[in-house]
Amino acid sequence: MKVLIVGANGQIGRHLVQLLAQSQEHTPKAMIRLEEQISYFNSLGVETVLTSLEDSVDEIADAMEGCDAVVFTAGSGGATGADKTLLIDLDGAAKTIKAAEQTGTERFLMVSAIHADRREMWGEDIAPYYVAKHHADNILRASGLVYTIVRPGLLTNDPGTGRIRATENLDSGPIPREDVAQVLLHCLDNEHVFNKTFEIISGDDEIEEALDRL
Repeated sequence: MKVLIVGANGQIGRHLVQLLAQSQEHTPKAMIRLEEQISYFNSLGVETVLTSLEDSVDEIADAMEGCDAVVFTAGSGGATGADKTLLIDLDGAAKTIKAAEQTGTERFLMVSAIHADRREMWGEDIAPYYVAKHHADNILRASGLVYTIVRPGLLTNDPGTGRIRATENLDSGPIPREDVAQVLLHCLDNEHVFNKTFEIISGDDEIEEALDRL
């Protein structure tokens, strides 16, 4: 399976690209927006495509050509305002979904956020981020794509443990970005998580075991 990673230069994206590059079953294609990011992916032997989520649907579709799956790991980041959050986390996601429909790339994985369907959990400062994630998820679920929406808890840079908790609704909790990337890898061709939305935090279950119980 050839997989387009949208937001490949982000922290989860880089972990996932490395996992896919080492995989015997999948081939990554890194969608990045800056030329200076190319050398890192070249060092891994990974194909890159220069495309921004602020580009058109057609341009994103061109980047996606030849791929069997898309993993959307992009985000505007904590340093930007609500305007960029809407342009990247919401409209960028919506355009990527449209591009997948346009190119016939049916498999689509979305990295969302824990509690994205629970407005009572949204703090005022982070509300625009949750609004973007909530509506991007709904756009994906309403599409004809074979989706999986993964909603991690508080992201950390701790080493991955390979053990998680996964269910539809969880209390808050941390999870290493490395483990989120491992979850995404395991979700790609696991039919048990097709057309499902779930939350993940660190836990006691091995990743495959946790996903198979959803």
